[in-house]
Amino acid sequence: MPETGHKVIHVLFRGFKGLIRLLPRKFCLAIGRMLGSTVYCFDKRHRGIALKNLDIAFGDKISRVNKKRIAQSSFAHFSEALFDIMKFSSMSDETKEALLSIEGEEHVRAALNKRKGVLIVTAHYGNWEFGTISISKLGEFHVIARALDIKCLEDELLALRESFGAHVIYKQQATRQTLRSLKENRIVAILIDQNVLHDQAIFVDFFGKLAGTTPALAAFHLRTGAPIVPAFCLPTPMKGYHVRLLKPLEFTPSGDYSADVQRITQECTKIIEDQIRDQPEFWLWFHDRWRSQPKI
Repeated sequence: MPETGHKVIHVLFRGFKGLIRLLPRKFCLAIGRMLGSTVYCFDKRHRGIALKNLDIAFGDKISRVNKKRIAQSSFAHFSEALFDIMKFSSMSDETKEALLSIEGEEHVRAALNKRKGVLIVTAHYGNWEFGTISISKLGEFHVIARALDIKCLEDELLALRESFGAHVIYKQQATRQTLRSLKENRIVAILIDQNVLHDQAIFVDFFGKLAGTTPALAAFHLRTGAPIVPAFCLPTPMKGYHVRLLKPLEFTPSGDYSADVQRITQECTKIIEDQIRDQPEFWLWFHDRWRSQPKI
């Protein structure tokens, strides 16, 4: 896209964000859900991906009607979450605190006491961006992310993440910066639930079908010994968010590096799958998760 187009998008985004700052949060969330449901109705391509993914995940175990309900709820949830992210940036710290709760802080604190850093494994589930606010209070927090293609929007997203307490490690410099952060006993989050290109992936079972997955989390754990703590940020019935930190996972290296990477990645993926099965409407079903497949 030409630079002029990027500037137009930036101006529109800033105006849109300014409008959201003025509106009551309840109204913003309602608009977000309505917009997401509208996109579900008109975006045939991503609606098709979502329904195909739900067929892969659940087969005949749930009805077509329920699959459509989950898909539409997923669109509505992520649009609502996007609106809330922009709204949160204008809220007072007191208001944010009232909307957030956390359990399992002791798991991260105990992991930090080992002085090897902490690896948070999570997914594009619930409102993962808000989990930063609570977890960053436990220690310096970093997240590995891919930059958006439109730089002005990436700059906006970076500013939002930093306001939530996150330091972004871009994938291009991920290895060196992540190893340094863990050596300095920092917390580093990696989201492992999106498709990875074939030549960069390992393949693990996800809802009964092999999915191309990043081996980075397992590789960092094996190299540094940093504990792996699963985490999810779940919406609550009162329109708040609850961060749930699970016990650190325990792995004993076998001496077979490739087998250990496979085993660790599979176990972490299974934890994510279990959470999605519990509340499927909060996952990103319209991402083409199973696009990469093993070569025959």
